[in-house]
Amino acid sequence: MRELEGKRAVVTGGSRGIGAAVVRRLLAEGAEVLTTARSKTGTVPEGAAFVEADVRTRAGAQAVAEAALQTFGAVDILVDNAGGARPFPHALSIPDEEWLDQLNLNYLAPVRLDALLTPGMRDRRSGAVVHISSAAVPVSAPPFLHYTAAKAALRNYSRGLAMELAPFGVRVNAVSPGRTETPGGEATREQWATLSEGPGQDTTSPPLGRDGRPEDIAEAVLFLVSDRSSWVTGQNLTVDGGEFPVG
Repeated sequence: MRELEGKRAVVTGGSRGIGAAVVRRLLAEGAEVLTTARSKTGTVPEGAAFVEADVRTRAGAQAVAEAALQTFGAVDILVDNAGGARPFPHALSIPDEEWLDQLNLNYLAPVRLDALLTPGMRDRRSGAVVHISSAAVPVSAPPFLHYTAAKAALRNYSRGLAMELAPFGVRVNAVSPGRTETPGGEATREQWATLSEGPGQDTTSPPLGRDGRPEDIAEAVLFLVSDRSSWVTGQNLTVDGGEFPVG
């Protein structure tokens, strides 16, 4: 039997990159999957339901939750993956609206979706939530400080939510990818390379000798939502080929 047979999952940002790899991996293990994106610009994996929504907004999160509950009746797995950022020359050049956008996308979107979908898991005393953070959090590079600050908040929140939901059989963990070969990541690296100020782009390979692949992250997510990790909650799993210090 496949690991997730009979499970119902929601994955945000699942039309490309890490999100699409996660969707494919969960489908391959037998889960029913609904995924989301702001627009259908990528390729939604075959077999997944799709809802167009901007999870940066309260209305967008509500639309995703309603679509999931209408489609499945209940949700067993939630992967809060939607995220991203664009770099700035230095931390003090990041405008207010970018700080707010990063908080809405990388922190408050998971908070809102969790608030909408984990009560059902709590009532059924079963469920798994994974937040996609970032291995760059301990480094806090100035061009991405708005992004890493939001992801750091997400990690802290993940731990607290895990402690609250653990007595009800609901597990909450974070996965922190390092540099991964995705369309979004490549675009961000190109933007960083064109900046006239600030630190240059690090082009060295991680200690394991290559950049990550979306499938590497998807395997970590699969482990954390499967019964193989039934005694794991409140943790942050860094998947970065040894690139960043643990933190």
